[in-house]
Amino acid sequence: MTTEATATTGLSRSLQRLLARTRAFDARRPWLWDSTLTLFWTAAALVDASGGWRNTAPDPSLPAWLVVTLSLGLSLPLYRRRRDPLAALTVMACAALASAASGAFLQAGYLQLIPLFHIALTRPPRALLQAFALLVPPLLTGAVRFPRGSWDQHVVPTLWAYALVALLGIAVRSRKDHTAALVDRARRLEIERDQEVRLAAAAERTRIAREMHDIIGHNLSVITGLADGGRYAAAKNPERAAQALDAIGTTSREALTELRRLLGVLSDDEQAAARDPQPTLADLETLITGVRKAGLPVRFDRGDTSPDHPLTPGAQLTVYRVVQEALTNALKHAGDGAKATVLLTHTPQEVRVEVTNTGPAVPPPPPSGQGQGLTGMRERAALYDGTLDTGPLPTGGWHVRLRLPREGSPS
Repeated sequence: MTTEATATTGLSRSLQRLLARTRAFDARRPWLWDSTLTLFWTAAALVDASGGWRNTAPDPSLPAWLVVTLSLGLSLPLYRRRRDPLAALTVMACAALASAASGAFLQAGYLQLIPLFHIALTRPPRALLQAFALLVPPLLTGAVRFPRGSWDQHVVPTLWAYALVALLGIAVRSRKDHTAALVDRARRLEIERDQEVRLAAAAERTRIAREMHDIIGHNLSVITGLADGGRYAAAKNPERAAQALDAIGTTSREALTELRRLLGVLSDDEQAAARDPQPTLADLETLITGVRKAGLPVRFDRGDTSPDHPLTPGAQLTVYRVVQEALTNALKHAGDGAKATVLLTHTPQEVRVEVTNTGPAVPPPPPSGQGQGLTGMRERAALYDGTLDTGPLPTGGWHVRLRLPREGSPS
């Protein structure tokens, strides 16, 4: 960019800032600008009334008081030109009619262009018809009473001036409306972006609450089972009790690790989150081993791993969390002597997971909040167009069946 272009751009920005400050000042104190403009044009009209009006008047013998009165009638109403331009024009048109009928032909009559501009700028189109109905009679009266050559020499040029001012007001109004529409659109877009951010934040909070429920609920259930087993074993088999305490420590550390990873998502440290990936299907063995240590015998049948059709990381996390929640509920509610089975089946079209237990057919308690328990499992399944079916078994016990279609396959 050249020096001249830079200077021009700087000057343009300075002018824009000056105009913005001027508009803001006028919005705070509109009476000041209205008074200044009215006093200026009133002074100009009175200067003309002091003698200059005789240069264009057909009847220069009119009394001074009448000329002064008509000059004030054509200038003082300008103070109301913005708040009520049609009323201001009405008063001025009456003074212009008297000026034309008396033969004064005061040049202050052209001040009617100012309220006409404001009518075109701020009022509906029908107001322009009312304005022209006020402006035409003085023109026709002067042309009829004091003809000068052809009658249209006095009427047509002034009508053209009125029409051009009205068109100017309409053009400025259209520009303002377009600018206002752009500003309104930008404001709506900003509101929509804010709403999207809030919705994303709410979804993230829901996801974090669901993850924390799964992690804390499962690990606390495992720790509770290990603690109960260790308490019974302490009297008869201290070695088994020590093993239970070791397992409690291991489970606690795993829970803390997962919680740190989850809470790390809330920070800006993306590298920390990347060092702790989400659980996958490969972690199911570790999960089931922990449940076995807690006292619930679990049989795991992985079936065909179908390496040619891998699941996405999000879908693998969904399978992991559903199995975790189902086994946690079994630990809590199945009772002594219960057994669980986890069956994982792969096909080219979908993945099925079925978790059953042989305890009493008592459903888990309803979730205390959105995104927890059975509700959380169904939400996870729905994210990947899957289905979740839960309920009692005919022979006693409880089942959880998850079906996830593979990406690109019909659901």
